[in-house]
Amino acid sequence: MKNYRYTTSMFLTALLTAALALLSACAGSNSNPGTSASPAAGSSQSASTAPAQSQPASPSGSAEVSLNGKKISVEYSRPSMRGRKIFGELVPYDQIWRTGANKATHFTTEADLTVGNVAVPKGTYTLYTIPGQKGWKLIINKQTGQWGTPYKSEYEKDELGRIDMQVEALPSPVEQFTIALDQTGDGGVLKLEWEQTRSSVKFSEKK
Repeated sequence: MKNYRYTTSMFLTALLTAALALLSACAGSNSNPGTSASPAAGSSQSASTAPAQSQPASPSGSAEVSLNGKKISVEYSRPSMRGRKIFGELVPYDQIWRTGANKATHFTTEADLTVGNVAVPKGTYTLYTIPGQKGWKLIINKQTGQWGTPYKSEYEKDELGRIDMQVEALPSPVEQFTIALDQTGDGGVLKLEWEQTRSSVKFSEKK
């Protein structure tokens, strides 16, 4: 009888040990790094190590001013000097320049204007310039939506005019090309600044 009880006790102990081992094995398989927890960790790592998007070399810029409640604005791209000689080298003298980078610079006016001595009806235009050692000219063209280069010969028929600009030297270099529209009295002034050069032209609402 004692042997029977001893045998039964040993059998139950062995059975319990086997059950515990089985439970331990199941728990171990649930913690395996090959389960769904692992892809989540990998996904998080990919997001954290993804390279940041680089800034464009010539980011977009804009300027605007209001004359008698009517908006005048410019949209353009802003290249930087980055240690380069600009006027006379990167931007050659006496050649038509897109006045920025990338897409052609666009000028929009809600008012009929006189820019320099040229009548500019309300609408959208593109601006080009001809930098020179002895002076600059501003070109206002009815063509819109085009890339900034080249200035095609057929664009010339759509020019409103070529306008003399005032040019002055700046006391310190301007690293990034900048266009400004400032109000002056009853009108305004369009200013282009880059390197150590400022070129400008006055405009007013046409009466």
